[in-house]
This record gives sequence, structure tokens and C-alpha cells, in this order.
Amino acid sequence: QVQLVESGGGLVQPGGSLRLSCATSGISFSIYVMEWYRQAPGKQRELVAAITRGGSTNYVDSVKGRFTISRDNAKNTAYLQMNSLKPEDTAVYYCKAKLGGSDYWGQGTQVTVSS
Repeated sequence: QVQLVESGGGLVQPGGSLRLSCATSGISFSIYVMEWYRQAPGKQRELVAAITRGGSTNYVDSVKGRFTISRDNAKNTAYLQMNSLKPEDTAVYYCKAKLGGSDYWGQGTQVTVSS
């Protein structure tokens, strides 16, 4: 059974940092592209960051220079380090494992940036 479990969300003040984790099981993690998405209330889900199995990364423009995606293949886990957080980063964050036509999603973790 495939499972993706996000953790690390919470309430943080503007300018603060959070590190999200996506622990996976049931897949050959190292061969999957790992992605982080977010969905704010009333908005469409958007792709925030992606990392290939070779370690290449991509980011949406709004988070470049602030967020860093990484992966630890030994731990079957992907991460999203979020620095200099802004109120507009408030959303539910989801991880996705992608391989061809096989996509798996986590349940999401809430990130709230507020003073």
C-alpha cells in the first residue's frame, strides 16, 4: 500500500521558517519525481517545487530564493525548507510522487503565516 505522509506544518510569523517532510512507503522512492503543491482557500492548487530523481529542482517564481526542495533516498523522504515566509504562503501543502502515469498524493499539511 502506497502512503505519503506530510508533516511539519503549523503557525509561523512572517519572516519565519518551517521545514515540511513527506515520508513515503510502498513505492521505489528513488525513481520518482517528488513535487510539493499548495492550495490556498478559494484558489487552485499550484505546483510550488519539484525535484527529479537526479536531484534537479524547479520552483514557482513566487518562492524562488526562499524555498528549497530536497530528498533523502535512504529515508524515502522529501523535504521542503521554507524561509522568509509571507502571509501569502498560507495554504495546505501537499506532496506528490510522480512516475509516468502513476501519481500518489499525501493528505496535506496546513501552513499558516500570520502575526
